[in-house]
Amino acid sequence: MHGSRPDLFQLRQLIFAAVIITGAIAILAGVALFSASHGFPHSAAMSIAIAKMELGAPPAGFQFARTGQGDLGRWIVVGDETSSAGRAIEQSSTDRTDYRFPLAILDSIVAKNVDVSLKFKPVAGHVDQAGGIAVRVLDGDNYYVVRANALEDNVRFYRVADKTFPGAGKVALWTKADSVTRFDQIAINVLPE
Repeated sequence: MHGSRPDLFQLRQLIFAAVIITGAIAILAGVALFSASHGFPHSAAMSIAIAKMELGAPPAGFQFARTGQGDLGRWIVVGDETSSAGRAIEQSSTDRTDYRFPLAILDSIVAKNVDVSLKFKPVAGHVDQAGGIAVRVLDGDNYYVVRANALEDNVRFYRVADKTFPGAGKVALWTKADSVTRFDQIAINVLPE
């Protein structure tokens, strides 16, 4: 996979988990390509109703931010026959600024510990083909993020900014540089502190 553009529908499924231990971050995130053959559990307390969102419009209930420089990002609801409901949330800006991380921050949840599951697939990108989920989001410069990158064939966990984030924060979808990425089946369960 290194050195050439991967066949997006042949990428292996990436599933990962990071468990919370006193004062650490709580996240259980599943990352996979959209596919009818890959089921995903939906026992979470809240699922994002992408199927009810307006095609071509920004996803309802989200604010938008960016870490770094360049374009803020363009988050829209698109039709996607490979997604669970025929629609997905897509970050479609192709600004190639390398230090650029667009965020779609969910307004409705502010929590310290969460289980988050989602599916996403990289659609395009020359600098990167990445996506992820950010938690304990305070703003565009302060959050934790777990991300997968199709061009690098890896999954990483990062803390953005110099201090750790011990309190509650929001949940956000995340991408990097010119990654055009689609998100689907987003489910969030707030855990006790």
